[in-house]
Amino acid sequence: MRYVLALDQGTTSSRAILFDPTRQIAAVAQHEVPQIFPAPGWVEHSPADLLTSQITAAVEAMAKAGATPADVIALGIANQRETAIVWDKRTGKPICNAIVWQDRRTAPLCERLRNEGVEETVRRKTGLVLDPYFSASKVAWMLEHVDGARDRAERGCLAFGTVDTWLIWNLTGGTRHVTDRTNASRTLLYNIVEDRWDDDLLRIFGI
Repeated sequence: MRYVLALDQGTTSSRAILFDPTRQIAAVAQHEVPQIFPAPGWVEHSPADLLTSQITAAVEAMAKAGATPADVIALGIANQRETAIVWDKRTGKPICNAIVWQDRRTAPLCERLRNEGVEETVRRKTGLVLDPYFSASKVAWMLEHVDGARDRAERGCLAFGTVDTWLIWNLTGGTRHVTDRTNASRTLLYNIVEDRWDDDLLRIFGI
């Protein structure tokens, strides 16, 4: 039997759904993801919780169907999209908790950039407005507030990703640092007109 495995990593839970060759659901498993609220308006996840809850759900779904990883011919990921994670490329360890899409700590940064007159550039390149909802200001915050992060980033030691990237990095043993256009387009760093990561946007956010 060959299966397709769908991973659904959400804000409050991680689900895994196994589909059989007739496109029927063979098994489902789900695990909650704890949310962390360090301060008013701040929302975080442990990247380890995101990973372990998703892998556990996948293993349980396969067990229910009597399947093994070798029986899975394809895997798809749906994820909470703007949540940002930064980790060390050598060790695979995150430099801090994931900052969740709901988090508002970077509102002052977005307001400052708006006052500097860059919002039209951001809108033209990304189709989005300057808002803490998206990933770029979250990454900028980590680089400024986590000890040593800026230096490590400039030395090429750090990787950034949305949750899909974090899962794929770990599921491939650190060999694949990838995303797709739909997730990239929610970062405020991806030029949707020219279909590429954009140096101007990276400079705006200091990334």
